[in-house]
Amino acid sequence: MPLSPLCRPPRAVGCALAVLAVAAGFPAWADPAPAFEQLLTQALTAPAAAEADANLAAADGRLAQAGVRPNPELGVEVENILGRGPFQGVDGAETTLTVSQDLELWGRRGARVGVARSEREAARWRRDASRLQVAAALAIAYAEAEAAQRRFALAEEALELAVADARAALILVEEGREPLLRGIQGESEAAAARAALDEARAERDAAFAELTALAGGQTPLTSVEASLLDRVPAVSAGQAAEAPAVLALVAERDAAQGRVRVETARGRPDVRASVGVRRFEAEDATALTAGVSLQLPLFDRNRGGVSAAEAEVRAAEARLRGARLDADAAWRAAAARRDAAVSRVIAADAAVTAATEAYRLTRIGFEAGRLSQLELRSTRTGLVQARDVAIAARLTRARAEAELARLEGRAPFGAQL
Repeated sequence: MPLSPLCRPPRAVGCALAVLAVAAGFPAWADPAPAFEQLLTQALTAPAAAEADANLAAADGRLAQAGVRPNPELGVEVENILGRGPFQGVDGAETTLTVSQDLELWGRRGARVGVARSEREAARWRRDASRLQVAAALAIAYAEAEAAQRRFALAEEALELAVADARAALILVEEGREPLLRGIQGESEAAAARAALDEARAERDAAFAELTALAGGQTPLTSVEASLLDRVPAVSAGQAAEAPAVLALVAERDAAQGRVRVETARGRPDVRASVGVRRFEAEDATALTAGVSLQLPLFDRNRGGVSAAEAEVRAAEARLRGARLDADAAWRAAAARRDAAVSRVIAADAAVTAATEAYRLTRIGFEAGRLSQLELRSTRTGLVQARDVAIAARLTRARAEAELARLEGRAPFGAQL
């Protein structure tokens, strides 16, 4: 909704003074923020999103490493040397060169790869959840910056109207149609409006500083040209979706189940096969060697590790159930809040229209001497409050849309990730 002054009193001098009083509020270095979609593309390269991308790349590396077989072992053994009798020196040495390889039986490699694949899937969903969180936070910051900008413009207009009304009251005081008290009250209201303007300026600067930080830009953003508050929210999915944060927990549950298989296989004996060449110096002959070795699971069968992994599965399933219940409840609450916010915007716009007309008629009656300054002040205050409520309603709607979009796994206001 445009925020230009609704009514200009005939006394141009008072309006000019009000404009001069607030002209210093606009910085000369103002840099307009791009549209929300463009700013979102920039924000997805900011540190918050880059961290999730790096975590996904790390998970890709662990998945690739999980499929690699263990390295073979090379061994050299020299027997029957530097002894006594026939074993003096090295003439009777027996030298064996062997290569041994862990066979990774009992499905160890497959279980390890399965865990890494589930962890990679969880990292991917965490990345998506992080991008959705960035989009929601940016939408809220963008809407708050725009609301702060509108409140600053509203405070400017309120000051202009207060100064104009105060000057009109002073004229009536000079003509003897109003007591001196009315002129003093008008000046007091103008001073209060100037203080409110300073506060609105501080809130605006803080909101744009936060928007600049979330967008990850180097140049400070100080104004919004493409409105987000006036945009109609995107159509809801109509039901709670499996949000990326929940799907990440599903993948973590699968990874926990895979660790049970890993720990079970770890409790079984390692089996190694070896092949080699043996050199007999005394006979000047060479022979091949082959063998298989395995551990005897007499003491350590990794039962504690299996029990711990099974307990982690139960914990992961409990987290998943709780997250699904919380996500469904949060979606229902967010959908209800957004519907209420949409209705509130409609009601607030109607209130602004009524307050605008009331102030216009009261201003005409006041200048004609038929209405008092108290009535003029009341309608002016009502107009400013109605506009502020309209801004707050649009901000609430934008916040509700951002939260609902995050829960439904989409970007707010139909943007693309």
